[in-house]
Amino acid sequence: MPSTEPPSVPPANVLPKVAAVRVADGERLRSAHLPGITLTVRSRTPAREGLPPALCVHGLGGSSQNWSALMPLLDGVVHSEALDLPGFGDSPPPDDGDYSITGHARAVVRYLDAAGRGPVHLFANSLGGAVATRVAAGRPDLVRTLTLISPALPEIRVQRSAVPTGLLALPGVVPLFNRLTRQWTAEQRVRGVTALCYGDPARVTPEGFRNAVEEMERRLRLPYFWDAMARSTRGLVNAYTLGGRYGLWRQAERVLAPTLLVYGGRDQLVGYRMAQRAARAFRDSRLLTLPDAGHVAMMEYPETVATAFRELLADTRGTVNAADGPGTAGSGKPAVGERTDGAVDGEPANQTTGG
Repeated sequence: MPSTEPPSVPPANVLPKVAAVRVADGERLRSAHLPGITLTVRSRTPAREGLPPALCVHGLGGSSQNWSALMPLLDGVVHSEALDLPGFGDSPPPDDGDYSITGHARAVVRYLDAAGRGPVHLFANSLGGAVATRVAAGRPDLVRTLTLISPALPEIRVQRSAVPTGLLALPGVVPLFNRLTRQWTAEQRVRGVTALCYGDPARVTPEGFRNAVEEMERRLRLPYFWDAMARSTRGLVNAYTLGGRYGLWRQAERVLAPTLLVYGGRDQLVGYRMAQRAARAFRDSRLLTLPDAGHVAMMEYPETVATAFRELLADTRGTVNAADGPGTAGSGKPAVGERTDGAVDGEPANQTTGG
């Protein structure tokens, strides 16, 4: 499904000055300059040398800040990093305007290859879950374990509450939405997002709400914010329509890494009923269901998610580091015939999803 529409990417030298991105205590930000993309990476100083690396990938409309509650709880267990996907958080748009699932997966792979951090414990939420599934299936050498929180995998019966988000993929919807919501304040927008993503919005602290409003104000000043949202939504919808070896469920079946699946009973974007299907699809998986959680369990119940990951790590510690030969999870070596140029085995390499 290639697009003939040229990418809508503002030149870097005309991007407006916006407020600085918030950095929590113990965190630092840096930029990773890679071919065709620049990624902002949020990290914590490791508690000690030699900890295995972890990388966190956010969902649609999110950023690396979505992992700031979870990462401190993993100190002493892993060396945590979280990245802003191209066009989100503090990362500028990709040069080629490719916001497909494969485009985002390629960004993750390029970062891991360039940083030499693989194999990592890969965490992902929502759209990031689809991205991470594609990475884990196509590059098993880069993934020790996989933790997916409400992963955006294809559903036949989509929840009504998820339909408005999916409509962003349609041409003309974003300009219409902007006209209809022109008078909305950043605070109103955050309340709407919180009501959609949290099982219990009351769990958001006053400080957390203020920080979210400041971040929303910053994002709304970025000329590419809505373009990145629309194109990434279209990329996700396109990925849902792919079948055969490129289908996300088929790729889930190919994942070798031990997998922790986390689903929220009050999730309005990813169906709770998909939990059992996911548990069957990922061959080496365990399932954590949180009846009161919404779409972002790592923000609502970070302690519970951290405990479940620690249990996964303890149970698999003897296997995820085993070098059983080329192409096995944890071996750090590509399989025979596997690409190591930042590509992933997902969609045609030149596929884009123009806006």
